[in-house]
Amino acid sequence: MSVHLLLSAGRGPQECAWALARLLRRLEADATRQNLETHRAQTVPGDRPDTYRSVLIQISGAGAEAFAASWTGTLCWQAPSPYRAGTGRKNWYVIAQPCQVDTPRTTFAEADVDIVACRTGGPGGQHRNKASTAVRATHRPSGIVVVVDTERQFSLNRRIAMRLLRQRIEDGDATAGRAVTTARWRVHDELVRGNPTRIERPEMPEQDLASQGQTRRRP
Repeated sequence: MSVHLLLSAGRGPQECAWALARLLRRLEADATRQNLETHRAQTVPGDRPDTYRSVLIQISGAGAEAFAASWTGTLCWQAPSPYRAGTGRKNWYVIAQPCQVDTPRTTFAEADVDIVACRTGGPGGQHRNKASTAVRATHRPSGIVVVVDTERQFSLNRRIAMRLLRQRIEDGDATAGRAVTTARWRVHDELVRGNPTRIERPEMPEQDLASQGQTRRRP
């Protein structure tokens, strides 16, 4: 099982790109604890070091889909800005959405095509009606149908029909591929700030933990 998750800082400020990098590391650590593998399939760096505007991450292993669902939606990294000391804002939002990366390619094989001879009218139709030289070709896997009667010979019409079917299938695959790309880019504009599905915070520095421990031990 494998699923792709797209994390995007959207059109947020540079702190959102900083937050994305921290959330990404937190996600990867969480995946490791659950015996899942992650791979950064595509990254778009931010303007500052160690930041990302977007990351496409592949998650593989048993339970990958459920894990991705737990990280889907608006994510919030809650921490002060590392760039603007004066700002009081501490919530930086990132969106995470599962996305399709590749569309399956339709394999064209003549064995999947049903050919039926038929009669058509029109100029020169008298000869065609008698000889049934027109071709009705149906590609069973896709359901695409073409009818060709441009030639007087059945074999020529059959050849043209095969070429038309192949072209229409390739065009359909190309259209599906563009739709997947468009849907992926649309994610960048879907970031909604507020009401996050998940809030993450930096882990407390070790020195702070030590000082808290000393405070507790005081009489």
